Amino acid sequence: MRISEMSSPSPPPPATSKDSQSHSYSLLLSQIESSIRQLEHLSPDAETEIDKSLLPSISSDLRQSLVQLSQFHSINNGLKLHIWKLSFRLWNACVDLSNASSFLLLRSSHSAHHLAHLRHVSADLLSLAGDVSGVPSPSIKSASFYYKTGLIWHDLRNFDLASTCFVRATDLVSNLVPDAISGAAERKLLLDLNLARSRTAWDVSDRNLALALLNRSKSLLFGSSEHYQALASQYLTFGKSLLSKNETSSQASSEALKFMNEALDLCEKGLGLGFGAVDLSELRSKTLRFISAIHLQKGDYESVIKCVRVLRESDKRGDNNHPSLPVLAVKAWLGMGRYGEAEKELKGMVVNQDVPEGVWVSAVEAYFQAVGTAGAETTKQVFLGLLGRCHVSAGAAVRMAHRVVGDGCGGPDREVGTSSNVRAKVVAELVSDERVVALFAGDTAAKERMAMHAVLWNCAADFFRSKDYGTSAEMFEKSMLYITYDTESKILRAKGFRVLCLCHLGLCQLDQAEEYINEAEKLEPNIACAFLKFKIYLQKKDQDGAITQIQAMTTCVDFTTDFLSLSAHEAVACRVLPVAVAALLSLLDFYAHGKSMPTAEVVVLRTIVTILSQEPGNEMEVLKFVKCAHNRATELGPDLFFGVGEVGRRERNWFAVTSWNFGTRTGKENNYELCAEFLRLASVFYGLLVDVQVEENNVMVCKSLVLTISAMIASESQRKATLSDSEVKQAVELLDRAGKILKSISTGPRLNDDQIITLEPDLFFIYTFSAYDIQGRLNDLAAQQLLVKSYASSKACNPKHLLQIGLSASQGPRSNPEVATFALNECLSAFLSSLSPDYQNIAVVLRKLIAVACIQKGGADDDAVYGVYKQAYQIMVGLKEGEYPTEEGKWLAMTAWNRAAIPVRLGQNETAKKWMKVGLEFAKRIPGMETYRAFMDDFVDGFQKKFPCAE
Repeated sequence: MRISEMSSPSPPPPATSKDSQSHSYSLLLSQIESSIRQLEHLSPDAETEIDKSLLPSISSDLRQSLVQLSQFHSINNGLKLHIWKLSFRLWNACVDLSNASSFLLLRSSHSAHHLAHLRHVSADLLSLAGDVSGVPSPSIKSASFYYKTGLIWHDLRNFDLASTCFVRATDLVSNLVPDAISGAAERKLLLDLNLARSRTAWDVSDRNLALALLNRSKSLLFGSSEHYQALASQYLTFGKSLLSKNETSSQASSEALKFMNEALDLCEKGLGLGFGAVDLSELRSKTLRFISAIHLQKGDYESVIKCVRVLRESDKRGDNNHPSLPVLAVKAWLGMGRYGEAEKELKGMVVNQDVPEGVWVSAVEAYFQAVGTAGAETTKQVFLGLLGRCHVSAGAAVRMAHRVVGDGCGGPDREVGTSSNVRAKVVAELVSDERVVALFAGDTAAKERMAMHAVLWNCAADFFRSKDYGTSAEMFEKSMLYITYDTESKILRAKGFRVLCLCHLGLCQLDQAEEYINEAEKLEPNIACAFLKFKIYLQKKDQDGAITQIQAMTTCVDFTTDFLSLSAHEAVACRVLPVAVAALLSLLDFYAHGKSMPTAEVVVLRTIVTILSQEPGNEMEVLKFVKCAHNRATELGPDLFFGVGEVGRRERNWFAVTSWNFGTRTGKENNYELCAEFLRLASVFYGLLVDVQVEENNVMVCKSLVLTISAMIASESQRKATLSDSEVKQAVELLDRAGKILKSISTGPRLNDDQIITLEPDLFFIYTFSAYDIQGRLNDLAAQQLLVKSYASSKACNPKHLLQIGLSASQGPRSNPEVATFALNECLSAFLSSLSPDYQNIAVVLRKLIAVACIQKGGADDDAVYGVYKQAYQIMVGLKEGEYPTEEGKWLAMTAWNRAAIPVRLGQNETAKKWMKVGLEFAKRIPGMETYRAFMDDFVDGFQKKFPCAE
């Protein structure tokens, strides 16, 4: 049955006869006795484990029987006595179970609450029995049961039931006549009940009731020093409670001080009684010390000094040497700024062997914090005194070092030369003293030795994080004093040598760093030692040593590839780029063996190329690794090598852009062989982007292909060797790819011809020019002519480009006069159709047309050459003086005139006269040829007189 169910009163029994009522009494008492007997069987001697379900069952049965028993209105004295005995049996059974060793587990569990309920039932039974003839002070005994049960409920933090018990006990004793509470025990119970009720009210935060009960207890002292001490202790406890709740407000301190003063007042009055002075005197001293602490917290330093003086002057049992008194005095003198008095107290503590080390160190810490560097000499003297006392224990030395060093002694906000450095220096002197080190010898001090090592190590680590490597190295060295030289400590010693190596690296003391890492490697050869040696080689700029050390790292048992990546980063930071490349090359070897790696291979290759790109002159090496990336992508597949999605697209694009940039750069530097290689690779990488990005990448593929062929052609003159057949074949293949892409771009739905021209205005020309050159190497003259005609009819055609094609076709071992003539004529037409004709280029075209006609026709077709001259003359007609280039005009005049020389000698008079006439016409229109024209006129006149039939 649940508690709520058995708490509800049962209906009153029906009216019965006297015998029936007695029978009911007996039945209920038998049930109660049976339950108590069952509880008694759970004795401390029981060897079997206690069934935890029995306690709730017994408690429920007893509570139900008690409720039914309370329904009867009259109980005779015999039944009362029986109930009295049953109550005591129940109480004693609970006491036995609480004290039983086999019940220890139950005492810490919820079953302890059921035992408290059983005690509560026992108190209720005793209260139900009431006054029993022959039993002295039954109400006092019942109140005692309730009081003890209330204390148990209070310990179990059930303050409601505790208050119920205390109130019930108070009601029982309050109804007694004064003569019934004349004994010391009864009076003590009255006071204890009030104090217990006060504690319960305090714990439920009802401070007003708690204070009222304390004040009421002052009337229950009865002139007993024990009562005074109990009440004073309660006031002191409440005051300490206020201080222990971290309430630092002035109001909390003031309230605590009131309680302490009440306690002090009660102690003074109790001492005035003349007996029980020892315990009260100790309580008075304790109260005064707490009052001093409160005054210290509030900053009332004069009151602290007064309290300390009172304690020292009035105490006759030697408690004036209590450890807290000198600490309170030191801090009070420091607060008042009287450092001389504080120093006296401090030195007095050094010679006082009764002051614990922890208290002494706390006082030193306060003094040092207040005085700072001004008290450095005093602090040093104090620590010399401390050295004289360190023989007490190794643990004391550890505590002192930890207190002086403090937490976070070398934090990031620490300034150089602050108290942290001074503390570290003092502690370093302390722990390096031979007498202190001797305290930690032997196996018995192993725990303390490790603790001291940890204190020094942590302090050194703090200074290391704040980049104070000098102080850090000193503290790490001192920590090594507390590591034994046995086999078990080899790893710890090696670790110490490694951190010392790091400190000296930070100080750029490379020789010392190398010595420490060599010692560490002797004790524990591992990857950490190998990597630190690598760092030392880097700092020394020893590239060969660093590269050799990279290979040594890969042979370590605990080697991981992460150290190669880290080595590359370190080398880049030190600007030793060849070492960084060597580290990454070693990393690439693991990919070649198919080992699973945390970093993608493409990332490593990209990093190598990036590093090499930082210094000029590495183009060949860059090309090597870009080719490597291309080969690996071919072997593994683009998706597996570069990755998929956006990551893969970015990697492809990076290699494409890098290849393009290096290609254009080497092209500008006239290094055409490298230019061709880079641009060919760029076309491959851009080709890999076509499927995953926009179609504009086709333009870059085509552009890379076209420029690759152009660079191959340009490399001929640079290396002074013609292209081999294989190279020509490769160029043809590249041209074929570029041509297909150009065709798809120009006919595709996304970009029209005008847009292509806008994007890449020179792309078609370079393609045409390169294709023309390659076709010439194959002696495919028809293809050349078709190519040039196709270009001339496209919207991408530019007359200057046509001029360039014409000039190229008109000269060299693979000249094509037909193509040259066509290109030059188309070029001339374009120039002449312009709104502002460029007569300089027109003159060049005319001169080249004349030359081509002469080469192509030879002497067989003089009319073709003559036609070009006549065309030139027609162009010059109507031009302003000087508009047509003068020198070109003179060239036309002089060459036309000179062409008459051979016909004159051969007697071809008509032909001679035709060319002389053309030359004379040019001379008449070219300024500056007046002298030549006079000569020409005279010659023509003489020629006609001599050959009159030449009309």
